[in-house]
Amino acid sequence: MEQYTQQFLNSVLSQRGPSALPYAEDMKWHIRQHLLHLTEAYPSLQPKTAVFNHNDGRTVNLLQADGTVPMSFQGVTYNIPVLIWLMEAYPRQVPFVLVNPTRDMIIKRPHPFVSPNGVVSIPYLQTWVFPGSNLVELVRNLSQRKPSTHNLNPNLNSNYGSVNSSMESTEARPTMPPKVYSLSPPPPYGVGRVMEDPAEVFKKNAINKLVESLSTDIREIRNGREVEMEGLFSTQSVLRKHEEELRRGLKEMQDEREGLEQQLQLVLMNTDVLNQWLRDNEGKLCSQDFSSVDVDEAFELSDTLSKQMMDCTASDLAVEDTIYALDKAVQEGAVPFDQYLRNVRLLSREQFFHRATASKVRAVQMQAQVASMAARTPQYALS
Repeated sequence: MEQYTQQFLNSVLSQRGPSALPYAEDMKWHIRQHLLHLTEAYPSLQPKTAVFNHNDGRTVNLLQADGTVPMSFQGVTYNIPVLIWLMEAYPRQVPFVLVNPTRDMIIKRPHPFVSPNGVVSIPYLQTWVFPGSNLVELVRNLSQRKPSTHNLNPNLNSNYGSVNSSMESTEARPTMPPKVYSLSPPPPYGVGRVMEDPAEVFKKNAINKLVESLSTDIREIRNGREVEMEGLFSTQSVLRKHEEELRRGLKEMQDEREGLEQQLQLVLMNTDVLNQWLRDNEGKLCSQDFSSVDVDEAFELSDTLSKQMMDCTASDLAVEDTIYALDKAVQEGAVPFDQYLRNVRLLSREQFFHRATASKVRAVQMQAQVASMAARTPQYALS
């Protein structure tokens, strides 16, 4: 039964939408604990949900504890049927307790703590203050009161109902139809109730005011912290974006640095080659007359690719000069136009092949330079 009660409370208190119970979210855990402790101490009371009708015509679905409360009178225990409604603002609002007599019972008149329509108003309800008050203490206070109902059937088992506290006659009465009880709120303080101690009233009002003040302060602090958290989240998002930009910029600079280092290594390698060439040929030039130096033989090509590259480049430039001379000749009328077009077509085709060959030779030379640079990297590495 305890497990069923827990499952029932978890289900009804976790509902959302139109079917949700009208209790504050921060109070639902307290409501669950109050009802669980109540059913554990008094198994005869079980939680249910039912429709409560307010005096202004509003209807609302609320939790209630329905069952019987044991009361001892003249050495005999009697079970009085009651309904304990948990109002919308519970547990800050006092619960609404109602005696729920059967068809064979009537409410005693007058009774100091029960109105004719069954509304219970004991001092514990008058001094209800959350979180000090709870349902277990409420039912314990109810069980210490005198029974509030008469049994109309003298043959009914005395364990359900109560006896007449005034020792009235138990002669048979005609069967009466069930009476309809309106669920009205308790009468105002001071009507048919015990007068309270002014010090207790002051203490209760002070506690209520303190609780309300603390709740307001906590709500304001929570709202302020939520605003601060939103600002921090926004700042975190901006910082993450800046971090991504910095990482991207750092990677670009590292790539650029690697490219510059490769170019520097290539320059150092070429510088070394040129210095070596100058050292090898410096003595030759000093011992000869510069006027007798053949320009075409001044440079010695190191490999076949270089010689092929020089030939292609020379042919390309020669064709370029020839086309330029033909342009001047056709402008001066020394060459017929149709002959000019035919020669330019032939020369352009020849120039295309020279440039294509030079492009292929340049690619092969680049691969050879990269391989040579990789082999000589330790020699020119930056310290």
